[in-house]
Amino acid sequence: MTDQGKRTSDGPVPRFAIVTCSDTRGMKEDTAGAALEALIAAQGWACESHVVVKDERADIAAAIVHAADELGVDVVLTCGGSGLSLRDVTPEATMDVCERAVPGIAEAMRAHSLAITPYAMLSRALCMQRGRCLVINLPGSKKAATENWEGVLPALPHAISMMAGEGHA
Repeated sequence: MTDQGKRTSDGPVPRFAIVTCSDTRGMKEDTAGAALEALIAAQGWACESHVVVKDERADIAAAIVHAADELGVDVVLTCGGSGLSLRDVTPEATMDVCERAVPGIAEAMRAHSLAITPYAMLSRALCMQRGRCLVINLPGSKKAATENWEGVLPALPHAISMMAGEGHA
């Protein structure tokens, strides 16, 4: 985990980036990304970057690589592009630039959401690892992104610690 001078009593503050994938939204319309920023801040964590990119596989992949490699964040949250629309290519872009699957997180998101809506089973969201960075595909709507965040939040600190080589708590 990188330490940019921000620390908690337990160590470095987890650092996040949000990549919203949309052909129709800009930053002003990105209510899901804004909600995720607020949820990250509520944990006392840092959101280093929040961008909106077109639903283009290469653009999404480049944004993930930039956040993971150039910014050195611990977690990239993609927002949108994980459904059944032909323009939804976020999972494919994630696979293009990540080395290892972390299927339990995507399974947990779907299980959590299935308790709320049967449409959760239509999600193609992935969670993968790029080096020491976790990439989590979240839905594009504010409601669904928030619900999915709630489903994985308890495991995030441990996941970040493990990727940083800190071992089991």
